[in-house]
Amino acid sequence: MTITIAIYITLLGLILGSFYNVVALRVPAGESLSHPPSHCTGCGTRLKARDLVPVFSWLFSRGRCRHCGAKVSVLYPLGELATGLLFLWSYLEFGLTVRGLTAVVLASLAVIVTVADLKYMLIPNKVLLFFAPLLLVLTLLNADGPVWLYLLGAVVGGGGIFLFAWFGGMGMGDVKLFALLGLVVGFPGVLLAFLTACLLGTLVGGTLQLTGTVKRGQPVPFGPWLAVGALLAYGYGSQIISGYLSLIH
Repeated sequence: MTITIAIYITLLGLILGSFYNVVALRVPAGESLSHPPSHCTGCGTRLKARDLVPVFSWLFSRGRCRHCGAKVSVLYPLGELATGLLFLWSYLEFGLTVRGLTAVVLASLAVIVTVADLKYMLIPNKVLLFFAPLLLVLTLLNADGPVWLYLLGAVVGGGGIFLFAWFGGMGMGDVKLFALLGLVVGFPGVLLAFLTACLLGTLVGGTLQLTGTVKRGQPVPFGPWLAVGALLAYGYGSQIISGYLSLIH
């Protein structure tokens, strides 16, 4: 039964991941989610069912449109695969519980934000406003400590990033995103999430500069790393923090 549920949840994640790509790529551009229907951005040809199978359609077409040969962004299969795997992780780690549902919603936000930020260097307000009430309710239902610790996580998360934004290091989208993520992971989980994001951002950004993929001084999206840090803190924050404290005592 567990295997059946795991397969179902993974497939659901792959399918929703395809929709999340649409949200991430259309909302920042001010486009409708339903019109026009899925189409090739190169030739405008409307895509058929065989072109819309998550991950596999991209692989079978070798990352190109079947009609005009235009390249299809790798963000599409990566967004779908990431959603499927994160849904599976949520189920295996937390089961069919409120905590598991919270992980699913958090993962959904992470995927949409990541794709949008990588594509446009923008985190849409509409996406954050949609997820904010969902995550607030789930956090209140799922709280395993005083509610004020979660509110403190939001304040520390948003306030901390705001300082960087004030000096031009980040955008206000990052501020609002991390305030919401801080609400979910609470305090001190928000500190772990931020440190993880900084570490990953520095490593990846430095590697991209060394390889010449990005130029020195060129802005690099930070939203994806904030999302990864929050997922890590949500899933394993207590164990990591407890392990660290045991080492210094």
